[in-house]
Amino acid sequence: MRIAAGGVLHETSTYSSLPTTLDDFINDRGLYRGQEIMETFPGSNVCIGGFIDGAKKHGFELVPLLWTFAFPSGLIERKTYDALLEEFLQRLKEAEQAGPLDGVLLDLHGAMVIEGIEDGDGHFISKVREYIGPDRPILVTPDLHGNHTPLRVQEATAILGYDTYPHIDMNERGQEAADLIVRIIQDDVKPVMSLYQLPFFWSTACQVTAHQPMKEVMDYAHEIESRPGILSVTVSTGFPWADVPDVGPSIIIVADNDQSLADKTAEEFGSWIWERRRRWYQLPFSVKDAIKQGQEMGKYPIVLADHADNTGGGTAGDSTEILQTFLDQKLDKALILYIVDPEVVALAQKAGVGGIIETEVGGKSHPIQGPPVKMKAEVKALSEGKFKYDGPMYAGLTGNMGPSVWIQQDGVSVVVVTAREQPFGPAFSKTLGIDCESMNYISVKSSAHFRASFEPFAGSIFNVEAKAIHTHDFAKLNHQHRKQDFYPVEIPYDSAPDF
Repeated sequence: MRIAAGGVLHETSTYSSLPTTLDDFINDRGLYRGQEIMETFPGSNVCIGGFIDGAKKHGFELVPLLWTFAFPSGLIERKTYDALLEEFLQRLKEAEQAGPLDGVLLDLHGAMVIEGIEDGDGHFISKVREYIGPDRPILVTPDLHGNHTPLRVQEATAILGYDTYPHIDMNERGQEAADLIVRIIQDDVKPVMSLYQLPFFWSTACQVTAHQPMKEVMDYAHEIESRPGILSVTVSTGFPWADVPDVGPSIIIVADNDQSLADKTAEEFGSWIWERRRRWYQLPFSVKDAIKQGQEMGKYPIVLADHADNTGGGTAGDSTEILQTFLDQKLDKALILYIVDPEVVALAQKAGVGGIIETEVGGKSHPIQGPPVKMKAEVKALSEGKFKYDGPMYAGLTGNMGPSVWIQQDGVSVVVVTAREQPFGPAFSKTLGIDCESMNYISVKSSAHFRASFEPFAGSIFNVEAKAIHTHDFAKLNHQHRKQDFYPVEIPYDSAPDF
């Protein structure tokens, strides 16, 4: 049994002015070909790692093609996508020439948008299908934040999305796909799928799968998966910062050779979620209210999730409202993770450790990110940016924040970086000598992924609506392409029952 595997992953914000180029794929998570994949990802918490581990478990030959991942940002340049797709298909052709392939495992994100192609993932799947024909299985393992489309359901054999947010089950989903593709090839099952799209905005603060209210959604999904004839349930909360026709949450049911069962189950689960839509929507705290409430609770560190400037969603990472507030309130043991500002990094490098710099930090990418913050700060540490993940997210992989610096003004510390990556955990901070657990206040440019590592020691956590390009006040998003009215923007908030 020979099964090809690979993928091109990108979460695309059409609101970001930062284009995504081939260099981004090469320099961010990396571009791996052939044997490089087999050498890099075994045991790692990404789906391609799960494919490799699943192949070992079942004893089939995994034929690695191409795998690449660029940090979330703006539209992918068409020439970049065309080059990646062409190479992927060429490698698929060469793999077939070396011996018949029984199927393909695809590691895709589900919210990829390319210049001139609104459904990037659907387009990619359809091109693979065009090559291998209608009979051989294609299994796809998308992120929980995919904007799923009828095209994907039509072209893929089965779609198996993540079950967790933060995403700590990527390897598991890869192994699940490997398990299922073996069953399909051996004629044990014949998957059919049904897609149920939901017209509402799902607040990030309501998506953390270990906590209510999201836990009850996933509990329902797992109950459905235990039913006879159901192979898989995918809950996708959508990615609202992609202005595309099929933006939004969805349910995908995979059943065994029973389209009626798949359709009825998708409608059952989708209707249940829609009826409870008020439970999945929540406006975040203001920065000052979150600090005040955290102080009243007296549980430290107080962690503020700066989700409107979540670099993990494609923002620039240089919004300044929280930094300015920390300075204005003269907070002690306060830490900002991270602000993207190469100019400040270069200035700090020139000054050296122990030097004092006077500069303006952040607020340089877009007016909505806030004005730059004037600081007179000591350079506490410098780094070239390389580190190893030590938490559940991306366990076993390495990262690189690029040239970086820790600067401090009075009680406020800022980690200023070059690469746009959200702080999944304290690992990089440790390399600079920062002990996050000793802090009283921590701001992270992340929505929820940070929780996997920060939650065990956080006193309190608040998602806050600081001024930035990825607002969670969804009425402010100027969607032009979605194909229906959404709750609670066009469909009133009070139209939903209060469960």
